Amino acid sequence: MKTFVSTVLLLLCAGTAVADAPPNIVFFFTDDQTTSTLGCYGNEVVQTPNIDALAARGTRFENMFVSHSICWVSRTTILSGLTGRSYGSPDNPELARAEAVNTLYSDILRERGYRTGYFGKWHAKMPKGYKREDHFDEFEAIGRNPFYKKQPDGSLRHETEVIVDRGIDFIKSQPKDKPFALNMWFNACHAEDGDRRPGIGHFAWPRAVDGMYDDIDIAPPRLNAPEIFEALPDFLKTTINRERFFWRWNTDKKYQTNIRAYYRMVSGIDNAIGRFIKELENAGLADNTIIVYSADNGYHMGNRGLAGKWSHYEESLRVPLIIADPRVAQDQRGKVTDAIALNLDLPATFVDWSGGDVPARYQGHSLRPIVSGAKPDDWRTESFHEHFAVRTRIPAFEGIRNERYKYVRYFDHGNHEFLHDLKNDPDELVNLTADPAHAETLAAMRVRTDRRVEELGGPIAPLKAPFTASTVPHPEASAAVTVRPGNDGFVNLFNGKNLSGWTGDSKYWSVRDGALTGVTDGSLKMNRFITWKGSTIRNFDLRVNVKVSPGGNSGLQYRGTSRPDLGLDVVTGYQCDVVADNPNYNGMLYEEKGRRILSHTGEKVVIDPQGQPWIVGKMPVKEFAADQWHEYRVLVRGNHHQHWIDGHMTADLIDLDENGRSLEGVLAVQVHVGPAMTIQYKDFKIKHLPDDLPLINPSDVEIPTGAIGVRPQGRLPKDWKPPVYGK
Repeated sequence: MKTFVSTVLLLLCAGTAVADAPPNIVFFFTDDQTTSTLGCYGNEVVQTPNIDALAARGTRFENMFVSHSICWVSRTTILSGLTGRSYGSPDNPELARAEAVNTLYSDILRERGYRTGYFGKWHAKMPKGYKREDHFDEFEAIGRNPFYKKQPDGSLRHETEVIVDRGIDFIKSQPKDKPFALNMWFNACHAEDGDRRPGIGHFAWPRAVDGMYDDIDIAPPRLNAPEIFEALPDFLKTTINRERFFWRWNTDKKYQTNIRAYYRMVSGIDNAIGRFIKELENAGLADNTIIVYSADNGYHMGNRGLAGKWSHYEESLRVPLIIADPRVAQDQRGKVTDAIALNLDLPATFVDWSGGDVPARYQGHSLRPIVSGAKPDDWRTESFHEHFAVRTRIPAFEGIRNERYKYVRYFDHGNHEFLHDLKNDPDELVNLTADPAHAETLAAMRVRTDRRVEELGGPIAPLKAPFTASTVPHPEASAAVTVRPGNDGFVNLFNGKNLSGWTGDSKYWSVRDGALTGVTDGSLKMNRFITWKGSTIRNFDLRVNVKVSPGGNSGLQYRGTSRPDLGLDVVTGYQCDVVADNPNYNGMLYEEKGRRILSHTGEKVVIDPQGQPWIVGKMPVKEFAADQWHEYRVLVRGNHHQHWIDGHMTADLIDLDENGRSLEGVLAVQVHVGPAMTIQYKDFKIKHLPDDLPLINPSDVEIPTGAIGVRPQGRLPKDWKPPVYGK
């Protein structure tokens, strides 16, 4: 009996020691993610079982917001515990003052005996000479350019996976007698702004989730009615939010490609979190480790005709927050709270969990009482929000939000005000500032905003440089958004010096003698591509000088589709062939991995609605010498395609096949399977034509009776005869 009692007492003491031990803290922090992209927040399409499981055993915050919706301000706010207006200065609010970031929350935790780790995106604008590594025991900045990191064995690994790899290594080396605080700050789900290829270029995902969501059509943005965009003031219709809309969401096809890719990024994060949690359990650390999941800012996802964040609307300010604390009572797990939380609260919460005193300078409050019990009676009922970053291109605002109303003023734009009734108008479609019935509310919220501005550091200094619109609301050619054509209307695609603006395998592509150069030794098993990253192309006039070695075979791929299932560099779609030794193929129209030969050189063709190409006319075929420069021209207007070499037309085709054709896609060039070859491109330029050029309809075209079908590619039966139209 004595032995039994001693054993029980020993176990009780051990349990008390664990309960009293400072908890470990793991902080998963994503980029550009609003709440509508997680299963536990109501998305019925995206698969996030591991994040959903955290919510099921933790606390999910329905009203979590950022004080400033842009990457570096939000991140510096969490590191410092201060709003941007407070950590910066009126003249330069984006840059942190030295005294404001001398001690980060990680430093306070280290003073409390914590081992701290940081892996992932940094992107905080610190004072000159600032050494971020000094504020963590282990630190590795891991960026997104490129998303795929080359490993020692030559393989590629997505930054999400690399960040979690580092986190797993961190806990595997964790001393048993120390608590830890581990930050894994992802670059996902941020788009790669310099790569506007839909899908794998713009929203690159971990390859472990290849193919997810390909079999479904995802619903369009909920707030995508044209009148919603048209109701915006002019200064919101011409900003970066609208410019990037044309990079991502402006057509149904581009939207589907990019939203599926974005969801894969989310599921890739979820997979990585699941892998980490298993390792945490294997290490015996899960029972005393609090896991936090949140994001640095929201995301418009095409709503209101906008992209990105940078506005006062809910989808910009609202972010997920899930906190799973295994130490709390069972009846406090799996709950949803309506408490207004801010990114400002996270550093205060971390310090509180460590047992330390929350610094008086911190402007947020610990969320610990909400997670372990109920919302305190004196919890905030109002939150302050602002935006002042990149003021010459992003409209700056300040204002306050409570459970019923939101008030903001865009102070660089004539103090343009918004007042939204969040109860009766949760989508913020009505501006009540001119409504006499709300004059008293408007006046009161103005005063409270003034007061909060003074408390946080005072007004931002007046804008010195003029505000610059990023785009017109409805550009003629969406591909021309962001670019500046020359006087002739053409945009240069290649600088003649390096591969800037292009992506492909450096094993095959380089710059030689001022030309974009592809080389293969004849051992290729698959065509290899290099793709222009600047935009998709729709209607255009393309000019380029080309030189191909004898026996060489290449092509200009246009309105193409990236095919990561075949290779990160592989593109399929229309192609103007470049063939050195066969004049019947040089300049023809081919479709890679699709309908294949659509017209041989010299054939004028109409593809009928069922996808059968018919020869409706002939053009003379000329031979162009190999190893010499020739100008290739591709002109595409709607569904009418024309090719020329040195001014001589080689293809003229009308594509009436709605199911098979493409009206938009990427631009690429290739090196081809076959003999060793060198292909060179220079003086590469494009003129983007209007998007709304009319399509040619079947009623506009007559295919003459007796027209012969285009001979298909490949070996045909000896008795093959071409189809005849009308028979």
